[in-house]
Amino acid sequence: MGRRDLTLSAEFFPPQTSEGMEKLRATRAQLGELHPAFFSCTFGAGGSTRDRTLETVLEIQGEGHAAAPHLSCIGSTRGNIRAMLVQYRDAGIRRIVALRGDLPSGMAEAGEFRYASELVEFIRKETGDWFHIEVAAYPEVHPQARSASDDLANFKRKMDAGADSAITQYFFNADAYFHFVAEARSLGVTAPIVPGIMPIASFSKLARFSDACGAEIPRWMRKKLEGYGDDAAAIRAFGLDAVTELCQRLLDGGAPGLHFYTLNQAGLTTAIWQRLSLS
Repeated sequence: MGRRDLTLSAEFFPPQTSEGMEKLRATRAQLGELHPAFFSCTFGAGGSTRDRTLETVLEIQGEGHAAAPHLSCIGSTRGNIRAMLVQYRDAGIRRIVALRGDLPSGMAEAGEFRYASELVEFIRKETGDWFHIEVAAYPEVHPQARSASDDLANFKRKMDAGADSAITQYFFNADAYFHFVAEARSLGVTAPIVPGIMPIASFSKLARFSDACGAEIPRWMRKKLEGYGDDAAAIRAFGLDAVTELCQRLLDGGAPGLHFYTLNQAGLTTAIWQRLSLS
C-alpha cells in the first residue's frame, strides 16, 4: 500500500544491564532498516530510569536516528524537567513524549506537575516551538478516569496546552480508535492521533500488561490465545495475523501512522511492517 505520509515509529524501554543495552542496539539496527520517523524511549515510574533514559536516547540520536524521550509528571520538579529539556535540546533532540505517568507504590506525592497538560504547558513556556510534543490518548478510556467524557476532556486540555500530536494506548478494537478520533474531532482537535500497536509474542505477558493499563483483549482473541496453551509458534502466528489485520484496517480508515510497542524486540514489528508493505 506504500507509506504515503505515514508517521511510523517504535518504542523502547531503557535496559537495566549492559547485556540489555547490547540487545537493544541489535534491535535498533534491525528496525532502523525500516526507516521509522523516530524511536521513543520510556521514562520509569517516578523518574526511576531518568539516567538510563537519557543514556539510551543520546545513543539513539548518536546513531543517526531521531529520538523521542518520554518525560513524566510523576516525581518530577520544574527544575529537573528544565535541566533535562536543556540536555535534550543541546543534543539536537526535537521530539518529546509528555506523560502524566503512574504513581509508584509507596510514593505519596505526584510531584510539581499534576497533569500532563501542565507538563506540556511548561515545555512550551521553556522551549517555545523547539520540541514536537506527543501526548497519550486512550481510545478505551484511561483506567483511572472517572468517565469517558472526563477522559476526553483531559485529552483536549493536553492538546490545547500545546501538544502537536498524540499516540494512543494499544488496543485491539479498531472501532474504539475510530470512535475516539471522531469524538476528538468534534471537540476541535485537528492534530494527528497515531494508534499504538502491541505485537503479540506471549499471551501471559499481554494479559498482564492489558490488566495493568486497561487495554481490552476481545473475548474471541483471548479465547483463541488461551486455546494455544504453551504453543509459542501458534501464538506468534495468530498474533501476526490479528495485529496485521488490525493495522491494515486502521491505515485503510485514515490513521496517520502506527507506533509499535516493541518491548525491545525487533522480529514481530519487522514482520508486521513488511506484511503491510511499509518498508
